Amino acid sequence: MKLFHSNRDFEYEDESQQWFELILSNHLEEARSRAFSLVAEGVRSDAGCIETPTLDARKVRFKGKQLPAYRFVYCILNEVRAGYADVVRHRCNNRRCINPDHLEIGSRGENLQDERDFSANGVDYTLL
Repeated sequence: MKLFHSNRDFEYEDESQQWFELILSNHLEEARSRAFSLVAEGVRSDAGCIETPTLDARKVRFKGKQLPAYRFVYCILNEVRAGYADVVRHRCNNRRCINPDHLEIGSRGENLQDERDFSANGVDYTLL
């Protein structure tokens, strides 16, 4: 945990943001290679999802940290320094999906709204 000064106020940078900063600054090519290998290992579904061969969201370990593969793939390929409050959302509502085109960053509130929308309306595959 560290504090840094921005132009307006002090902002909190949590451990997740610090880890992504370290990886993106010092190990980007290795991380991108790992992310691309995860995507290549996946199986493409009829809906366009690239699914991991696991029963639930796959975990990946990289440089001392374990996290969901979809979070790793999204953040590394988009060079996002995601914090604890940042959620990688599945536009396809498939937690096994690691297709970068199906993932986006958002808040916990937006993720909850996604779940409600899916329950009410299903997935609109034309938006993927």
